[in-house]
Parts: sequence; C-alpha cells; structure tokens
Amino acid sequence: MDRKKLVLLVGALIVAIGTALVARSMFAGASAPQAEAAAVEPQGPKVLVAQRALPVGTIITADAIGYQLWPEELVQDAYFLDGEADVAKLIGTVVRHPVTAGEPVTQGSLVSPGDRGFLAAALTPGMRAITVPVDAKSGVAGFVFPGDRVDMVLTQAVNGNEGQALKASETILRNLRVLATDQTTTQNTVDGKTQVRAFRTVTLEVTPTIAEKVAVAQTLGTLSLALRPLADSQGELEKAIAAGDLVIPEGASPEEEERLLREVAGRPDDSKSTYVTGGDVSRFQRSSMPAQGAPRNTAASANVGGATAPVRTGPTVTVTRGKNAQAVPVGRTGGIAASVAEGTGRAAQTVPSALSTLR
Repeated sequence: MDRKKLVLLVGALIVAIGTALVARSMFAGASAPQAEAAAVEPQGPKVLVAQRALPVGTIITADAIGYQLWPEELVQDAYFLDGEADVAKLIGTVVRHPVTAGEPVTQGSLVSPGDRGFLAAALTPGMRAITVPVDAKSGVAGFVFPGDRVDMVLTQAVNGNEGQALKASETILRNLRVLATDQTTTQNTVDGKTQVRAFRTVTLEVTPTIAEKVAVAQTLGTLSLALRPLADSQGELEKAIAAGDLVIPEGASPEEEERLLREVAGRPDDSKSTYVTGGDVSRFQRSSMPAQGAPRNTAASANVGGATAPVRTGPTVTVTRGKNAQAVPVGRTGGIAASVAEGTGRAAQTVPSALSTLR
C-alpha cells in the first residue's frame, strides 16, 4: 500500500475516535443536570386529603386519608396540615359533608364521637336509630361494642284458656349495626386493651319498618342480643348476590361498586324468622299453641236440679219421638243434660238414639 494512503487512513481513524469521545462527553454532561434536578425534593405544605370518595356517614379509617403536597397560596385555615394535626385523633370520626377523592379534608367536614350531631351523621341515609333495654345476660355480658353487628331474639310465653302456656323464642331480626352502648359511641381502651363494661341500653341502626317491629317486640316479651361474627357479612353479601338483590349498573366505577357491596352487606334483615319452643328443649314443655277451649253459648241453658247450667254448642243430631223433633248436641254431657231438662226420664235412651242417628 502506498505510504501516503496509509498516513491518510490512520489520520482519519484518529479523527473518528476523537469525535466519538467528544460526543460522549457532551451527552454525559447534558444528562448530569437532569439527574441533579430530579434529586431535589419539592418543597411546600402538606394537607390532609381523602384517598377515596367519602360519602356522608363514612367512619374515618387509617387508609381513608393521607397527606399530600398542596400549593401554599391555596392553603386555608380549615385544612389539616402535616406537623400540626394528629391523624390518630381523626380515626373513628364520621364524615358530616361528602368529600371527593383528592379533596382536602376540612375541620368542619368531620364530627367526633361525643360531639353534637355525631349519631345523626353516623346513621346510613334512610336508616333510623332505636334504643332497646338490655342487661348483662341479654347484652352478651358487655362484649357488644359500637360497630358490632347483632341478631335480636324475642322470648315470650303464649297463654291459652286452658293448658300449659307455650314457651317460645324466635330470632326476629338479623344483622343490626350497634351505634352506641348507653351514651358511649366509642370503645374505651386502657394500655391498649379494650375495657369490657356492663350497660343498660343499646342503640341500633334499623330501617323505619324494623323500628316499628322493635317497638312492638318490646311489649311482647324479653329481647336478647346475639353477637354476629365478622365473617357473616361476606355470607350475607353472597346470599344477596345469589338472590339477585344486588344489581350493579353498567359502567359503574370501582368506588360505586364498593359502596353498593357495603350497603348490601350491612343491610338489616327482617325476613322470615326462626323459632324454638319449649317442646324442642324439654319433654315436659309444650311444642304447639295451647288449646283455646270450645266457646260457650250463654243463651242456651238447661235447668238441672233447679240450677241453670250452660249448654255447650257443637255438633247436634235431630231426635224424633212421634211427632216431636228435638236437636240434641253430641258431646260428653250435652245429650244427657238435654234429656234431663226435658223431664222425660229417658236420659239413658237419648245418647244411644243420637249415636244411632249418626250411624
């Protein structure tokens, strides 16, 4: 190869390598300021915002709210600021005004237990609050707390005109949410342990119709509460879905679907009740309604031995003696009493005549 061409080739290679190194250094220098700018953390106040939509009556939990950066010129006095507000004290409060996802939570939108209007805010729309008296035995020994769900059991004695009274107990209502025990809407904790205490009244969340049923049930007998497990809420939801009671509209957002599921799972149930009678637990008790006894006809009476005795009404037969026809009641004493009242002295013949007519 010609020496001149070789020198030119080597020179071109050196120029190419130099150009590549210069280009590499230029790109590396351009990316360094971007990385440095990304490492700078934004500065500004953080306000408490809703992590999801919070409708009226929502009980605040730890995952429902959180702090987020907010423009300083838009911060208002009603906002909860990071470093000034204690989120732990807001857990358990109830939303008084609806808050959309990402919207700052204001002090006026939350109501704390014990404040005026807390119970009304905690009620689900369309529901009512009703209070029933309980004692240690009927109130699950104080192990019922606000937020739990219970079933209501009615125990009563059904009396008849004769015979032993019927002892019966039936579950009349299911899946009722406990709003308060006595005048307390929260659980008392000491050293991290929930305090169990006796109470005399329980306030429940019910529908208007169920409120009427509870008012009547209190006059019929004794009311008791049966504590429900948390897992039963999922079971009630599955039953509602299988029965077609839950209809999710097309195009519903995940938040709307979650709201509908919570409503169905927390819906009180006043459908067909189950019951147990005394005969189901003891052979010495009745298992059916007491006999009411046959009604007496006060108008009809027979004069026996100078005394007026009422005559039972019931099945009768017509007894004909010559040209005379008489309706004789069929019973244990009816025929005999009628014959004695007739004064014929043939009481022994009356009953066989009536029986022969029945044949």
